[in-house]
Amino acid sequence: MKLAAVTSAELRMLPQIFIAFLKIGPSTFGGGYAMMATIEKEVVERQGWMKAEEMGDMVSVAGSAPGGVAVNSAAFIGYRLGGVIGAIAAVVGITLPTLAIILLLSLTYSFFKDYVKVQAALKGIHAAVVALILVAAWKMARASLFDTLTYTLAAVALAVLLFTNVSSFWLILGGPVIGMAAMGIRQSKKLNVRTEPVSERSAKEAMLPEYYI
Repeated sequence: MKLAAVTSAELRMLPQIFIAFLKIGPSTFGGGYAMMATIEKEVVERQGWMKAEEMGDMVSVAGSAPGGVAVNSAAFIGYRLGGVIGAIAAVVGITLPTLAIILLLSLTYSFFKDYVKVQAALKGIHAAVVALILVAAWKMARASLFDTLTYTLAAVALAVLLFTNVSSFWLILGGPVIGMAAMGIRQSKKLNVRTEPVSERSAKEAMLPEYYI
């Protein structure tokens, strides 16, 4: 394990990793996918720890692995930057605010749940969360959908999820199988094989409104 041989460079990264994900943690409303835009803003644009085109691959891996996508993403990024101890720092940083918020809501919700203003505030949070998830979906689509096959897979997967009772597990399993099969067929026919969009996204974008930290 890498934990036994932590380098001085990795040790110096630990406070930065912890603080970065501690800042991301308060955007926990709406779950992991609602946090992805915030994670990308911090990790790609502010810190420069990853490239924008790598985020789509990371989200795919984090979303298909057991556990929450945001925590998995934190562990992935932390491990890449500081090994096992970096992954621990990232996971602790992103989960501490969540734990504090959940404890606070658990202690106070029963006292205020019947107040009209509290109910209105929760409805407002719901609407904002939808927007955050849509932003994350749009960013993933820009990085992942670039040819007929990927658009078709996305449309079929969406239809299956909406209109059937098929488990998402089979979609997660079938996606890479179909992708590898399609690549093998194209290579055998000596066709051009692409795994990324042709045009890369600009490294600098306008500040997104969801990044309020």
